[in-house]
Amino acid sequence: MTVEELLAGCTPSAARPVVVLTGAGVSVSSGIPTFRGPEGYWTVGSTQYRPQQMATNQAFQQMPREVWRWYLYRKGVCNAADPNDGHRSIAALETHFGDGFALITQNVDGLHTRGGCSHERTYEVHGSIDWMRDLDTDERLPIPDGLALTGRDDPLTDEAWAQLVNPATGARCRPHVLWFDEYYDERNYRAHSAMEAATRASVMIVCGTSGAASLPYQAVEMACAAGAALVDISPDDNPFRDAAERYERGVGLEATGDEGLARVVAALGVQ
Repeated sequence: MTVEELLAGCTPSAARPVVVLTGAGVSVSSGIPTFRGPEGYWTVGSTQYRPQQMATNQAFQQMPREVWRWYLYRKGVCNAADPNDGHRSIAALETHFGDGFALITQNVDGLHTRGGCSHERTYEVHGSIDWMRDLDTDERLPIPDGLALTGRDDPLTDEAWAQLVNPATGARCRPHVLWFDEYYDERNYRAHSAMEAATRASVMIVCGTSGAASLPYQAVEMACAAGAALVDISPDDNPFRDAAERYERGVGLEATGDEGLARVVAALGVQ
């Protein structure tokens, strides 16, 4: 079965939306390295840390300034990137289907909303690189302008460190991201809302994720249980490709995000 045959006649609605699930692969052509790639490693003194070690509450408790420096460098990389054709294709789906659309993204780079998707229908289940949270109250605040670092060796100055607080209370803030030693929740990451959208999906489009996190697996399982059509877009084999090829209403596309999403958008009749 081709993706055109699978999606022929699909008419997403508010009750049965088209749901897009994205991972780091959708941002590769924008120049953002995948999280677990070699660019994710970080050196502190003579010790090299893996992303899975830096992106933890434990690391933040032990070396908060260094964790913040790593995230501010990553913020600089993300802020310098531009949305690509894949992001724009996904935004075209929202423009066309309105409330019959939902986006679940593991990416913290902000390129989906900068590419045209609304905050309302975009579930950033791993947080956002542009925000921080008060450690005392969990209040979410924008990271002050000018704090992104442009070089891996740029220092986190005392002046910058002093700005990473809630200006109303002076309380220290943390990056607004889901760390490896934490759990999905609704208040900070809208995880329940994302899963609820997956349970109603008429079409589930998975793009650019290897399935290393738990929520994507559950979202796809729930969508398939609801009878959704499943399309996996990736240049490489992955668990979702296998699931799509085993599933009666599934198709795997061996393509980049840009290419595969353009094909899906056209198959759904979106200009």
